[in-house]
Amino acid sequence: MMLPWKAGNTRPSIYKRLVAFAVMNPVLKDITIPHLPAPVVIPTSEQPITVLLVDDQATVNEAIHCMLEAEINLTYHYCSSAEKALQTATQVAPTVILQDLILPNSDGMTLVKQFREDPATCDVPIIMLSTNDNPQTKAEAFAIGINDYLVKLPNQIELVARIRYHSQSYLNRQAHTAALLAQAHAKELEQTLQELRQTQAQLIQTEKLSSLGQMLAGVAHEINNPVNFIFGNLTYIDAYIQDLMKLLQLYQEKYPEPDSAIQAYLEEIDYDFVIDDLLKMLRSTRMGSERIIQIVLTLRNFSRQDHQEMKPSNIHEGIDSTLLILSHRLKLGIHVVKDYGDLPLVDCYPAQLNQVLMNIINNAIDALLEQPNQHKKEITIRTNILDKKTIQIQIKDNGPGIPLALQTKLFEPFFTTKPVDKGTGLGLSICQQIIANHQGTIQVISKPDEGAEFIIQLAMESVVI
Repeated sequence: MMLPWKAGNTRPSIYKRLVAFAVMNPVLKDITIPHLPAPVVIPTSEQPITVLLVDDQATVNEAIHCMLEAEINLTYHYCSSAEKALQTATQVAPTVILQDLILPNSDGMTLVKQFREDPATCDVPIIMLSTNDNPQTKAEAFAIGINDYLVKLPNQIELVARIRYHSQSYLNRQAHTAALLAQAHAKELEQTLQELRQTQAQLIQTEKLSSLGQMLAGVAHEINNPVNFIFGNLTYIDAYIQDLMKLLQLYQEKYPEPDSAIQAYLEEIDYDFVIDDLLKMLRSTRMGSERIIQIVLTLRNFSRQDHQEMKPSNIHEGIDSTLLILSHRLKLGIHVVKDYGDLPLVDCYPAQLNQVLMNIINNAIDALLEQPNQHKKEITIRTNILDKKTIQIQIKDNGPGIPLALQTKLFEPFFTTKPVDKGTGLGLSICQQIIANHQGTIQVISKPDEGAEFIIQLAMESVVI
């Protein structure tokens, strides 16, 4: 139980009571009652100190309370029984416990073990108070977990110093542990936030890819039908024209001297030129139809929804498809140099890999178009095999380059150097995830005014021989 200090008590009266108590109690007959000097104020930290005394002798409580009452930033509590000691400690949260070695109905050593087993007090410093100065007893007490051992009643200066020392050490440990926990929680929170941002970016990009794929597939389907109709009829048109030309040729052979009206009309329409130009138009129309069919096929290949399984794919076809999709931007004065190596088929997700190529090449075009005064704008695309283990794709532009301070942030979700209405900052982050899903790597090499180069490497394990 906690005993409040009585306002009328004075140190001389306590001193007399302690002397009388010591004379009457044989156990304490060898105790030297310390002289109680005037209170000594020791500099303290701003952290509060809480002391809990567990002792069945009320006089000891009064004496120790007297020693501590003038201490700044210190709160004192008292418990007279071992049975309530653990409960009291949990309630008051002491920074140091002063405990008697011998308690009624309990062994002080057992109480120490209880303190050390309870999560609320397992780390709280314990200073054992005892009239027993036996080294063996001290050794046993330290072995079960006490932090200090004083023969009671201790000197006031020494007691206060040890209380503050152990309390400060305990508070420092608690603060350090709290800081580590806060740091761990902050790191965990940052990791969770990063995962959420990546998930959000992936969801947005997945939706964009899905919408783009559906649009391209729809456009390809709508174009495909009429183009196939035109291309299929060109065969018959060509055959019919050939037949008509053969018929006219037969007429010319059978009637080499045509009527004057016919002769005049042949000269008016320039018959020889019409025949020659008509054949050229048929060839051009066939070539144009074949080109449209190729574009439709490219759109369909680019927009394939094949995320569920990998497929053997031609990397060069993917690059060419991407360049075809971006041809309207490349016509603005950008020259593309293709240096293709001899690559095998790669087992990959073609639509995803095409999206990586699209993003990187599109960014290179943006960088070049931001330099209107640059005389030669060029994008170089190289492919090759490294050490028979890795396929490498290099995409380099001769634009302004990327500042070194920004290169470490390029693959972060939502990071962009473009205006708000021209970029979301998702592209390169998604590119990195896609390449990682292919067990590959992507890196950027750039210097100011020397352009930027993106290097994609895919392990040969993903290659179909």
